[in-house]
Amino acid sequence: MGLTLTEKIIKAHIVDGEMTKGTEIGLRIDQTLTQDATGTMAYLQFEAMGVDRVKTERSVAYIDHNTLQSGFENADDHRFIGSVAKKHGIWFSRPGNGICHQVHLERFGKPGKTLIGSDSHTPTGGGIGMLAMGAGGLDVAVAMGGGAYYITMPKVVKINLTGKLNDWVSAKDVILEVLRRLTVKGGVGKVMEYTGEGVKSLSVPERATITNMGAELGATTSIFPSDETTLKFLKAQGREEDYVELSADPDAVYDEEVNIDLSELVPLAACPHSPDNVKTVGEIGAVKIDQVCIGSCTNSSLQDLRKVAHILKGKTVHPDVSLAIACGSKQVFNMLADGGELSILIDAGARILESACGPCIGMGQSPNSKGISLRTFNRNFEGRSGTKDGQIYLVSPETAAISAVTGVFTDPRTVGEMPPYVMPEKFLINDNMVTPPASPEDAPNVEILRGPNIKPFPVNKPLAETIESGVTLKVGDNITTDHIMPAGAKILPLRSNIPAISEHCFAVCDETFPKRAKEAGTSIIVGGVNYGQGSSREHAALAPLYLGVKAIICKSFARIHRQNLINNGILPLEFVNEGDYDKIEQGDSLVIADIRKIIETDGKIVVENRTKGFSFEVKCELSERGKGMMLAGGLLNYTKANG
Repeated sequence: MGLTLTEKIIKAHIVDGEMTKGTEIGLRIDQTLTQDATGTMAYLQFEAMGVDRVKTERSVAYIDHNTLQSGFENADDHRFIGSVAKKHGIWFSRPGNGICHQVHLERFGKPGKTLIGSDSHTPTGGGIGMLAMGAGGLDVAVAMGGGAYYITMPKVVKINLTGKLNDWVSAKDVILEVLRRLTVKGGVGKVMEYTGEGVKSLSVPERATITNMGAELGATTSIFPSDETTLKFLKAQGREEDYVELSADPDAVYDEEVNIDLSELVPLAACPHSPDNVKTVGEIGAVKIDQVCIGSCTNSSLQDLRKVAHILKGKTVHPDVSLAIACGSKQVFNMLADGGELSILIDAGARILESACGPCIGMGQSPNSKGISLRTFNRNFEGRSGTKDGQIYLVSPETAAISAVTGVFTDPRTVGEMPPYVMPEKFLINDNMVTPPASPEDAPNVEILRGPNIKPFPVNKPLAETIESGVTLKVGDNITTDHIMPAGAKILPLRSNIPAISEHCFAVCDETFPKRAKEAGTSIIVGGVNYGQGSSREHAALAPLYLGVKAIICKSFARIHRQNLINNGILPLEFVNEGDYDKIEQGDSLVIADIRKIIETDGKIVVENRTKGFSFEVKCELSERGKGMMLAGGLLNYTKANG
């Protein structure tokens, strides 16, 4: 019986456990990446481990999230990350060099390698044949220190692509179709592996768009084979030596299969407020729009923006529409300038932003009140744009561009014949905005530069014998990390200051929660299905930890957030009987007796609701390592105790 591509890479990197579906395995990590919104905390954690120099093949620190410097906080964080990178053997991608996933794909990603990043869209690397996964900052810190990265051995889903995309139908429409079919929780515990004849028709940037937004499925990661198309891309990037041919065995056995005929797809859009709320552009109709934003790590490649320029050439953005465009990297920016496309975009009336995440994480360009904004991004969660009642649609660059001209939702197939896109034989290569680390000899002399906004991260205490707390918050299904710990220009600069950022915890759901939690001292939060979906930000665990949250009881968890809770010693408990969720109200007093002993012995966990006078059962499935972490009060305590 043959192996899938996913299983081949796992087999080559497994250092702990066995390749049995559903069991925990430890993987050797070849590369790591961080970005500045999560990086400061990751590097504080790395420092706390006492490791002098990273032990990975390549670790890169990117500045791409908190680039709006309206105060000293972001600039101080950038300076801190740069100094840590220089001292500890990490390459530093400076502000302006581009978005981490786009730049890593262009300059550092290697087929067959493992990559984890403190950003949930790290699976972008799957477009080049990497096993690339999003993780919490503490997991990344441990990997940089030479430790294994632990995941549940995933199921592998074969997504068989046939046919070829029609003109003006794009890779974005492919992943929106997958989301339409499988939903935002359809990928939990799974890797999406793309195969079939249709793969050959997709460029590496197109493949990366699909793997990038696979994060919205809740998947462990997504991956494409490494083939002649991959070789062509790497050769054009001057990295031909990094190429390795990789694919699944012909007789590989998959857990599930999804068949998609690319020729049958039409332009699609994810409607407010979820990436799986997908309709065809035709079904939505000629709805008036207020704003268009093109860019993000999903759709800011040279290929994307050259198509946008073709659509906008000789036209003017509709007077009722604001169009903002951000290139994914300095390389793309330079090549658009050299090729004349940048002039076309400017001439059409586009507002050109720096090569950064920008509006995707609410860092500027918030739409007007109740404004309808078409974005080529990956998430449209409520309030993420910075406008609480903003109506955000996720679309392809082609749909975005033509709609910006017409002022209404428009099918890009009305544009006319699409010119063929030819991958450049050679990309413009200039890595002058990537700073190498100091040599091992010079590193001891490098000073770490800290600003006043950088505060120590909270460290939990060992698990108590019994937890007795009130329910300080009850929330519903599909609570995202944006609900728990919002992004945006006002809050993101506080990412290095957990006491300050905790004041905004759950602000989208209940602005009074932080005050109530602090007054209570200890808390339990109750949630619904797919709790913690979305970003990998461990701040969604660190802020609740700081506010005294001891346990989350919900119907089910998103993968990365559940691990972040365990990493920080917060109990992730799931209802055995989901109907018990309805019996609990905010303010109820809950008792989880003898929890430490129960975790040690795999006993049955019973929660007593003293307010309502009934008890209910919950479960907490933990590996032996997970038990050790929970008992110790988190991964950092566990790592220190176990060398």
